[in-house]
Amino acid sequence: MDRVVDASFDLPVSELPTAADVDAAARRLDGVALHTPLLTSVALDAMTGGRVFLKAETLQRTGSFKFRGAYNKLAALPPERRSGGVVAYSSGNHAQGVAAAARLLGMPCVIVMPHDAPRAKRERTMAHGAEVVLYDRTREDREAIAKDIAEKRGAVLVPPYDDALIIAGQGTAGREIVADLGALGLKPDIVVVTASGGGLAAGIALAVKTRLPSAALYTAEPAGFDDHARSFKSGQREANAALTGTICDALMARMPGRLTFAINRALIGAGVVVNDQEVAAAVAFAFAELKLVVEPGGAVALAAVMTGKIDVKDKIAVAVLSGGNVDPEVFSRLVA
Repeated sequence: MDRVVDASFDLPVSELPTAADVDAAARRLDGVALHTPLLTSVALDAMTGGRVFLKAETLQRTGSFKFRGAYNKLAALPPERRSGGVVAYSSGNHAQGVAAAARLLGMPCVIVMPHDAPRAKRERTMAHGAEVVLYDRTREDREAIAKDIAEKRGAVLVPPYDDALIIAGQGTAGREIVADLGALGLKPDIVVVTASGGGLAAGIALAVKTRLPSAALYTAEPAGFDDHARSFKSGQREANAALTGTICDALMARMPGRLTFAINRALIGAGVVVNDQEVAAAVAFAFAELKLVVEPGGAVALAAVMTGKIDVKDKIAVAVLSGGNVDPEVFSRLVA
């Protein structure tokens, strides 16, 4: 397949979220989202030669960081726009985040999900009260389906990453990283963030770089879905050739978002890639050493540190464990 690129990411500064927007999101989320911990492992420090902290978003409401952005987006809607409800498209984690936020705010919710999304993610999305509409990711356009539903129902479309309020909400995880390390008298030299559409990376980059300009940030992606790493090198948004084909089902966005790449190319600018075997080893490590259930997509940043693809020797580093929603059968195979 020929390389697919999109250079249309130059945006007016007024369209991009700021660190002040992240602070506003933190106020909305106060007492609603969980302030997740930074965990450490003697074994991981010995393996890498650094002092590594793991931001456990696996323990966030709905099992991933996605609740932060979803709740911030919905809570910011004026009352007159809430009655029609919301529509989102997602393979699972954004779906659960939006569904849970909508339920808390008393809003109807429809989620467009691929038919091959993990069963646990589909079931949990419905358990939060959402109506689920399935589609074939190889033949159908999820955004078109969601937009059509939103128009017919007068609902608000909630994109998974390319939205200023979503990005700002995700950035609250970065505020917590800086604050919690600061309470220990420390500053991160390196922060590694999993990337799909880039919303988590963009939000954390805004929060961290504003407070600590010297910190180095990296995206981490699965092989074959390394659109950020390739886009950083070329200077323009590049698309993945494949639509499926990795155990990291949460990280299969086609290309970086327009808003997210505008932020990430300025504040991050470098990405690394790990393969499925390395991700599986990270999932198993998190279970054995930290007693955490981490889904494959949520373990990619940890895998990047464990393999030395990001050198953290003699550094203070943070890797974000972005989600823990994994089918039990898949998890049992990975940790065996």
